[in-house]
Amino acid sequence: MKNTLSLLLVALLPVLPAAAQQDPKAAKILDQMSAKYQALSAFNATFTQTLESPGLKGKENISGDITVSGQKFRLKLSGQEVINNGTTMWTYLKNENEVNISDADPEEQEMSPAQIYSMYKKGYKYAYVEQVKEGGEPCDVIELSPESRTADVFKVRLTVRQKDRAIKTWKMFKKNGNRYTFTIKNFKPNPPVDATTFVFDKAKYKGVKVVDLR
Repeated sequence: MKNTLSLLLVALLPVLPAAAQQDPKAAKILDQMSAKYQALSAFNATFTQTLESPGLKGKENISGDITVSGQKFRLKLSGQEVINNGTTMWTYLKNENEVNISDADPEEQEMSPAQIYSMYKKGYKYAYVEQVKEGGEPCDVIELSPESRTADVFKVRLTVRQKDRAIKTWKMFKKNGNRYTFTIKNFKPNPPVDATTFVFDKAKYKGVKVVDLR
């Protein structure tokens, strides 16, 4: 379960003080993208995760759905539901009808889906790569690489739409040869959310087994 979750939590790397000279063109686009997401009270998106691996003959696709508000998120992916309210994390496993409760890890908070729009600000070098068209839409491609040489992920490639600076896709390159591409399908800004959105409600899961790991 943790492997699947960690792949979506995008900023999978240690956060270190930024020291390298950065590409100003890439910086401008990233800042515009970051401002777009920070201006939202919340957002919801459906996405597809595509795995390419030396051990696979083809590609493996998984669909998911996520709602984010500030540092809180609710993620549904491949029979799992992960809810994080900033202090507590619930991981519901549908096939087992079981929920694991744990404290939200401060380090993982820096790696959460809420950080996709700001991960570049610390611990990464970044550079503008090229302009492409995806689905007929002009996009800019920016490549991020961690300053830490021990990081499991050695490169992240963001594709950002020119018209509104929304993230269209991002691709993670791991040292073991695996490549994970996340493609945003439907993006909804400012969906209605409240305190109950980011809390696991046991009453809605009949017969659920609760495992408290705190």
